[in-house]
Amino acid sequence: MNMNAQQLIIMAVVGIVAGWLASLFVGGPSGILAYLVTGIIGAFVGSWIFNAAGWKLNLGSEMIDWIVTSAIGAIVVVILARIILF
Repeated sequence: MNMNAQQLIIMAVVGIVAGWLASLFVGGPSGILAYLVTGIIGAFVGSWIFNAAGWKLNLGSEMIDWIVTSAIGAIVVVILARIILF
């Protein structure tokens, strides 16, 4: 997989926004780096959940779909981390 700089920046922005949204809904880590890590892990988890369930978002923009999917995955990751660690 060969990614250019623009794709990396988009992935980082989506991850930061998704991590921030997850922290708004369920709390969790704060700070740009924590949002980024949570959002990127959430993107993998969210896309896996949506693919396994056969769901497809169509919110009018592919970027919005990515952010919502990543945020849902990040929420799941934060909740699971709380269950496992506490």
